[in-house]
Amino acid sequence: MIRRRFTSCCRKRKFRASRLTHSMDLRTMTQSLVTLAEDNMAFFLSQGPGETARRLSSVFAGVREQALGLEPTLGHLMGVAHLFDLDAETPANGYRSLVHTARCCLGHLLHKSRYVASNRRSIFFRASHNLAELEAYLAALTQLRALAYYAQRLLATNQPGALFFDGDEGLTTDFLREYITLHKGCFYGRCLGFQFTPAIRPFLQTLSIGLVSFGEHYKRNETGLGVAASSLFTSGRFAIDPELRGAEFERITQNLDVQFWKAFWNITEMEVLSSLANIVSTTVRVSRLVSLPPKAFEMPLSTDPKLSVTVSPPLAHTGPGPVLVRLISYELREGQDSEELSSLMKSEGPRSLDLRPRPPQAPRSPSLIIHIHGGGFVAQTSKSHEPYLKTWAQELGVPIVSIDYSLAPEAPFPRALEECFYAYCWAVKHCTLLGSTGERICLAGDSAGGNLCFTVSLRAAAYGVRVPDGIMAAYPATMLQSTASPSRLLSLMDPLLPLSVLCKCVSAYAGGETEDLSDSDQKALGVMGLVQRDTALLLRDLRLSASSWLNSFLELRHKYHPKSVPMAESMRRSVSEAALAQPEDPRGTDPLKSLTLHDLNLRGSTGTSDTSELSLSAETLGPSTPSDVNFLLGPEGAQDEVEAQDELNSKNRVHGISASFPEGFHPRRSSQGPTRMPLYSSPIAKNPFMSPLLAPDSMLQSLPPVHIVACALDPILDDSVMFARRLRNLGKSVTLRVVEDLPHGFLSLASLCQETRQAAALCVERIRLILSPPGPAPPRPV
Repeated sequence: MIRRRFTSCCRKRKFRASRLTHSMDLRTMTQSLVTLAEDNMAFFLSQGPGETARRLSSVFAGVREQALGLEPTLGHLMGVAHLFDLDAETPANGYRSLVHTARCCLGHLLHKSRYVASNRRSIFFRASHNLAELEAYLAALTQLRALAYYAQRLLATNQPGALFFDGDEGLTTDFLREYITLHKGCFYGRCLGFQFTPAIRPFLQTLSIGLVSFGEHYKRNETGLGVAASSLFTSGRFAIDPELRGAEFERITQNLDVQFWKAFWNITEMEVLSSLANIVSTTVRVSRLVSLPPKAFEMPLSTDPKLSVTVSPPLAHTGPGPVLVRLISYELREGQDSEELSSLMKSEGPRSLDLRPRPPQAPRSPSLIIHIHGGGFVAQTSKSHEPYLKTWAQELGVPIVSIDYSLAPEAPFPRALEECFYAYCWAVKHCTLLGSTGERICLAGDSAGGNLCFTVSLRAAAYGVRVPDGIMAAYPATMLQSTASPSRLLSLMDPLLPLSVLCKCVSAYAGGETEDLSDSDQKALGVMGLVQRDTALLLRDLRLSASSWLNSFLELRHKYHPKSVPMAESMRRSVSEAALAQPEDPRGTDPLKSLTLHDLNLRGSTGTSDTSELSLSAETLGPSTPSDVNFLLGPEGAQDEVEAQDELNSKNRVHGISASFPEGFHPRRSSQGPTRMPLYSSPIAKNPFMSPLLAPDSMLQSLPPVHIVACALDPILDDSVMFARRLRNLGKSVTLRVVEDLPHGFLSLASLCQETRQAAALCVERIRLILSPPGPAPPRPV
């Protein structure tokens, strides 16, 4: 009880400190931090030759240097940030978000510096703990300073008012190549989620521990319960050592393929977790899967209902096949228990016996919501998004149809678009079976689903069929081309949407990732064989993981008794210990870590012949079939032909990018080696049905009223701002609401805290605006 009260008091103190720093202007905050840093530095210098005192003095000297160097850059960015807003009522864009994030880091250092100044003489002052936290936030501040310089470079290079770089694709690629060499682990350890609301940080910490533990058991031929149990036992050391967790998080995000992210994000699809989610979510009368047969049907034209157009079933990549949708309704409405719809129902396992009295059927709703889920085009289903959809069904009193489209990389573009369009047309034509008269139809989606909402509407207009009465898109991705923007810089520290993961998902959707067929032997085992194998693996991993769990605590003991650590165990120390033991060059960084990826490639190419330069631009690919599209590189032969000339151009451009840093400033570089991240856009990414932001004006004119709800700290915030601006310039009806201090994907976290509930309620409010029939025009004043 005492500990709980102490923790609560600490949180309240930090919240008050956060409110205080938010009310301070940047210069006052910087001057206060510099004054405190100088005072603490002088104090610890006077404490003798102790190692801890020396490091505390050094870290405060670093805080002073970085704060003074960062302040003028942030001031410049804030001075021009308003030029990139949608309007005066919507002050949001990537430049503002970057400045806000840097202020959060400065505010935390200011709070910690005050704490140290007040408690440094106390016998209860935990010097080692405070030192570790100060070093972590100093590393984060250093990297944020680098991002601020990158943002300045974008500001000077981009067209006036443009947030996305639109020019030489080679320069964009070199910019991204330089950017991804930055060290990221500091943002995933002690500093994890510092920019978000404090209520959501415990969830992010739990998520990061689960991810790195899950990553250790990836591709060990385990499934489901075996991975979960093994990860549970090995998570102890990642919870104990934040620096180790940050380094492992960085390794996973940079090096593991899209199949890993599919597996991790689909954990919520497990029967145990989905059952728990159903227990705490709203109870609805109808939540059933419907399988739409792959049969062509006729749709009336919106301009002349007497004429019709044929809507064919999806064909891309895998040929015709059924499309699954989930019907969710808070009440049982007319048509939802019809024989025609029941014949299309798909079983989801054993049915539970509903002992509730059968209610009378409610009349059909005048409205219908057609929902498209997110998941980076590669993961999740309507089941993952069912909890908040049930809440929507209750609050809006409208049946919801959520589309389970096929996922990449097994089904790349345009398969998902074809399936969503087919399901949309089917729902509009058969709305009476779904419990609606179809007078008002809203298309809603989040993230990748928001992208598909726009493209489905564009395709409906191209076919000449009815478009929805409005679109509600939550944090949508509208630009899938590999390009730099100020909000994209935030992906360096975002735990839910790192840049490498974003690019891998887009690459898979564009057809640049191929399905891993290495598990063909598992298919030969059959269901019972898989059960027997997984049971054996589970028992084995429970034994081994329990031993690993115990060893992790023994390692913690060795940290406090270093003399008892044998030489063979030195490699198992935490990343923070290992880093402190490494010799530093005069600039304070590892010379190898400070090299850019371009330098590493040049160094490797002198000794080996298989090191790729990654310097082929997308334009040199030439025409290709969809199966040949590669988001990362062209054919090896083509790369050899242009390597010499492109190397020279790339060297000159990278030198210009690195020259954005002032003399004497050197950001920390990643120690994970070259990143396995797609750098080059496939030409297909410029297709307006893939990147709606690139659609011509004539196509965007066909869109219905659009309501966008975005996150200020989302790496794809600029997608929403620029898309809303294009629609506004065309005279289209569009609104943009930006929520503060929440991460990408807040709809799936709607029940987590008050802030996420308010953001989810904002989405419901936007949908209600679409479903409300337009009232009569107000009378003109006489």
